[in-house]
Amino acid sequence: MLVDTHTHLYLSEFDSDGGGRSAVERALDSGVGRMMFPNVDLATIEPMKRLHDLFPDQTDMAIGLHPTEVNENWEQDLKIIEAEATSNTYNAIGEIGIDLYWDKTFRDEQIEVFSRQCLLANNLKLPIIIHCREGLDEVLEVFKGLDRIPVSVFHSFGGNADDVARIRELCDPYFGINGIVTFKNSKLPEVLPIIGLDRILLETDSPYLAPVPKRGKRNESAFLNYTAAFVADKLGITQGELSEATTRNYFDFLNRR
Repeated sequence: MLVDTHTHLYLSEFDSDGGGRSAVERALDSGVGRMMFPNVDLATIEPMKRLHDLFPDQTDMAIGLHPTEVNENWEQDLKIIEAEATSNTYNAIGEIGIDLYWDKTFRDEQIEVFSRQCLLANNLKLPIIIHCREGLDEVLEVFKGLDRIPVSVFHSFGGNADDVARIRELCDPYFGINGIVTFKNSKLPEVLPIIGLDRILLETDSPYLAPVPKRGKRNESAFLNYTAAFVADKLGITQGELSEATTRNYFDFLNRR
């Protein structure tokens, strides 16, 4: 069994699939036996919960405020997220983090929101799913200010060996590997052995970042098999061995305290 540890099948891009239902069914038919739905903003909470309710034994949920959704209303939005996290059952806090790629306007607010959601995760004894784009310095600064760094995964990791080393000076997280690793100019294949099999989580980030040979199409969890085959080949192991290891990693991620 494969686990898609990061997929947004509940988004509007999947409205034609019954709100994501058909996409989940295709994933299950392809051998992806479990999926994690990370939240994005206030508007995505209910669609995410509806899809999860259709597949409660095959899907998990994370609640969080995505960094690109941090704006002038961040305090009000964060209070709603915090209330939702404490009043319902979630498996992680996410996706949360820092994104300075598109816009640095709310950089300081992103840092505050990320810090507070890390504290929320600690209070609830939940792991965190980190979105980090052009924001590694800020993520690590937040980590340095915490009494305890939550169990973490750096989702959609695209960094280099130096980035892995910098992160590991502070913690020992998991790294989410998706279709980026299959792209022609990606340096990630060289980083996979440095990360190590015991810290790799597989993901799609659907509907984004479809792997080769589906690049440019709407991504979905069923496409995880392409990424898995590529990663297994680069690590010199069978896809079965990769599936077993990364599935074990996922449940360790959820259950480490």
